[in-house]
Amino acid sequence: MPAGIAPIVVPLPEPVVIPRSIVAQINLSRQRMEVTVDGVPRYSWPISTARRGYRTPVGSYRPQRMYRRYFSRKYDNAPMPYSIFFNGGYAIHGTTDLKRLGRPASHGCVRLHPSNAATLFALVKEYGAGNTRIIVTR
Repeated sequence: MPAGIAPIVVPLPEPVVIPRSIVAQINLSRQRMEVTVDGVPRYSWPISTARRGYRTPVGSYRPQRMYRRYFSRKYDNAPMPYSIFFNGGYAIHGTTDLKRLGRPASHGCVRLHPSNAATLFALVKEYGAGNTRIIVTR
C-alpha cells in the first residue's frame, strides 16, 4: 500500500441473535394447548384442566420446578410423569386418564397425553425455564 494512504476499514454487521423461546398457550375453554417454538407453531394437543369445583389458575408463568417422575402427595400418590410446576402445586403433566383428554377432569393441573408431556418436558429442559412461558387463558 502506498505511503500516506489509510486502509479502508469496513465494519462487519452485528450478528443477529434470535432469542430461543417456548410458549405453551393453554386455552381452558377449548381444552387445548398450543406450543410455539422460536415463534413457530409446532404442536396442538388436547388437555384436561380443572373440573367443576376446582380451578386452573389463569395468567402468565415460567416453570418453577420439573420432575420426570413425580407422584402427587395430595391425591393418593397419583402418578404425574413429566411434571412442569408453574404455580405452586399446579403443574403440566402426563396422565393415564386418556379418555378424558379434551374436557375438564383434573383438580387444577393441566393433563396431557404422556408422550406429549414428554415432548414438552424435553423442550423445556433444552431451552431452559427462563426461555419458557406458560400462558393460561379462559
